[in-house]
Amino acid sequence: MPPAAGELAGAGGGVEAERVFIGAGCNRVVNNVSWGACGLVAFGAQNAVALFSPSRGEIVTTLPGHKAAVNCTLWLPTKKDVLQVRSRETHYLLSGSSDGAIMAWKIGSGIGKWSHVLQLPAMHKKGVTCLAGRMVSDRVTIFASTSSDGMVVIWEMVVESTAGGSCKVSCLHSLSVGLKPMVSLSLAVLPEQEGCLILAMGGLDHKVHIYCGDQSGKFIKACELKGHSDWIRSLDFSLPVMTSSEKHGLFLVSSSQDKTIRIWKMTSDVQQRKDNIGMASYIEGPLFVAGNTSYQVSLESLLVGHEDWVYSVEWQPPRLLLGGKAHQPMSILSASMDKMMMIWRPEKNTGLWINSVTVGELSHSALGFYGGHWEPDGKSILAHGYGGFFHMWRDVGLDSENWQPQIVPSGHFAPVSDLTWSRSGEYLLTVSHDQTARIFAPWRSHVDPGDVICWREIARPQIHGHDINCVAFIQGTGNHRFVCGADEKVCRVFEATLSFLRTLQEATLLKPDNEDFDDVQVLGANMSALGLSQKPIYTHGKESPSSASNDGPDSMETIPDAVPTVFTEPPVEDQLAWNTLWPESHKLYGHGNELFSICCDHAGKLVASSCKAQSAPVAEIWLWEVGTWRAVGRLQSHNLTVTQMEFSSDNAYLLSVSRDRHLSVFSIKKTEEGAQHHLVTKHEAHKRIIWACSWNPFGYEFATGSRDKTVKIWCVQDASSVKLLATLPQFRESVTALAWTGRDRARNAGIIAVGMDNGLIELWSVSGGRAASESSSDPSPLSVACMLRFDPLLCHVSTVQRLRWQKPDSADEKAAIELASCGSDHCVRVFAVRDT
Repeated sequence: MPPAAGELAGAGGGVEAERVFIGAGCNRVVNNVSWGACGLVAFGAQNAVALFSPSRGEIVTTLPGHKAAVNCTLWLPTKKDVLQVRSRETHYLLSGSSDGAIMAWKIGSGIGKWSHVLQLPAMHKKGVTCLAGRMVSDRVTIFASTSSDGMVVIWEMVVESTAGGSCKVSCLHSLSVGLKPMVSLSLAVLPEQEGCLILAMGGLDHKVHIYCGDQSGKFIKACELKGHSDWIRSLDFSLPVMTSSEKHGLFLVSSSQDKTIRIWKMTSDVQQRKDNIGMASYIEGPLFVAGNTSYQVSLESLLVGHEDWVYSVEWQPPRLLLGGKAHQPMSILSASMDKMMMIWRPEKNTGLWINSVTVGELSHSALGFYGGHWEPDGKSILAHGYGGFFHMWRDVGLDSENWQPQIVPSGHFAPVSDLTWSRSGEYLLTVSHDQTARIFAPWRSHVDPGDVICWREIARPQIHGHDINCVAFIQGTGNHRFVCGADEKVCRVFEATLSFLRTLQEATLLKPDNEDFDDVQVLGANMSALGLSQKPIYTHGKESPSSASNDGPDSMETIPDAVPTVFTEPPVEDQLAWNTLWPESHKLYGHGNELFSICCDHAGKLVASSCKAQSAPVAEIWLWEVGTWRAVGRLQSHNLTVTQMEFSSDNAYLLSVSRDRHLSVFSIKKTEEGAQHHLVTKHEAHKRIIWACSWNPFGYEFATGSRDKTVKIWCVQDASSVKLLATLPQFRESVTALAWTGRDRARNAGIIAVGMDNGLIELWSVSGGRAASESSSDPSPLSVACMLRFDPLLCHVSTVQRLRWQKPDSADEKAAIELASCGSDHCVRVFAVRDT
């Protein structure tokens, strides 16, 4: 693990931030994932490169640097470079993005530190689509990149032999492939030819193009392999294999959108000379010359089994034998949009290639896998797919193969728009433009409750047909409920199921609260045909939910109803997508446009909501009474969209901020008939859009943050106006999120977390001013200071959308406070903030 403490800065008091959890989905492109010989998996998560540990099933860090979405990654040394991997402590990672940039990262596997090494010279004018390379010596790597600009560039990376030495990357050669760009590459060393390289590329012209070259980077076209009838999506060379004729052969596997896989065999014939090329080349396939050796290409096998585009093929990584030689297993992994991964091997007696293992997933989407990857030791396989998800299966069989699902990281695959803690802080609820609501919670080990606690996605309560913009947890007593708003005019209320409450008990190892269980009659929920409403499955006449392991569905042919399940171990993707939905209990109609912001008071009596607006009548805030769910108020003040709202700690006031640059404070009083409300004040607070606001939990002070890069602190005075107490020094970027938590009521001291448009987070200490319990005597002056600027490695790489504090129920003043954040980089993050 890397050091996870943030950078200390400022004189406001010593605190440090430690990364607790990162949740993120995988960018939905081919070639985005790379499983390195170091054991880590790299993938693009919006503009960041994320690294996850398959053994722990969690993301360990994200690497900032790219300014556009990451399309492809490549570890060096690769899994095929088994001779160079031995005793190597430093690994390198290449990443290419949709703006044509390629970056190199240095990863120290022994101590778990990573650093940005360099950005390669800009050779591509459009997005980089594929990276492929091989180590030709212990210090030199040749790799190639291809782009949608029709260029293939050959690069050389030279690593200094000294410990911790730097690396140099230079461009050796560039190839123009015309109007139909290449989208897949594979590079290999030719057998029986020292220093000769072979490069295969495929793309939009349905052909596999073979180039031969040397370490100088000069590649010359050798031949074309025809046969596929659609785009070539993936290519992979094997290591040299000893053939029956006592000669080394090289195998190339290709996959295409024509749903087929082809295995090409390249064997050397030393006696053959270029001038002897005759009719045999047209019968068996092309013949090409590299160095002083000619190579015969033939079609070894045509694999037909997938029912949709085959996006990925990969040879099983070679094994290192006792004699120091590498052995290439004859085994190929393929992944397809038909939601299946298959392992292909030659049958022992006939030598015919057959499908020996099939694994797959059951999802709401009609689309499947973008790629499949082997673990370096060949005992696990990993898939990534359309829903931004990962699937991993491991062969746990002793005498025969038995591939079982494993725990992998999960997260949103689109901007995360809002998040909220549950009432008691046991879990985090997030919503996103990927049209899902997800619940993340720390999962404690049943074997050793004091063991390492790993955060997992334990439920997906809503899978919707619209982008979800906002969410609020219903406070107070009773069952767990939340209300959310999406790109539609309706607020929807959801209620926890019995199976979720018992799963939560399994995760937290806490004794059940009888109040939560007795009145819950809903076991689970089913998705409706249009994907908008979720219908309850009741406990009446049903068997009690059974405990489940991670067994997949028996049949992939039919889509069954949900099976509400109590999970005794973290659920995998199939189970999350089908069996963890919450039923929708109410719809709240009234708004004229798409919902944008929502909040609940601290007593769980009122919910306030707002929608996108360009006029005063549409910009009004609606108040809803919890329980009856009737509209009890329409608050008019703003002229444009209300961007955020929050109730004061005693529920006496509702604060709202808007795109019209004004803040409004309403007096709210709950009555038996509904609610009384009146506008206390409306004030032009900033010069640009106000994105965020937050109350001091100890009093009537509040903070606002704006696109004008400022944070201002105000207080309500005499229940009739607001007074500006302080303006923080101007930030480098727009302020998009704020969260205020209390530390010491006597001193009215607290911490304001500030999130910015560039993804960075800062903590500011605030103390003094007027406390809630103070008399009318003059308040002490307000003191503000910067406590901490988070290390960019800890932060988001694009806009911070929301920040939420959750203080544990602990008498220990020095106990860590957890801060949750979400952003446009598809990430959900949880930090532990504690005194140093």
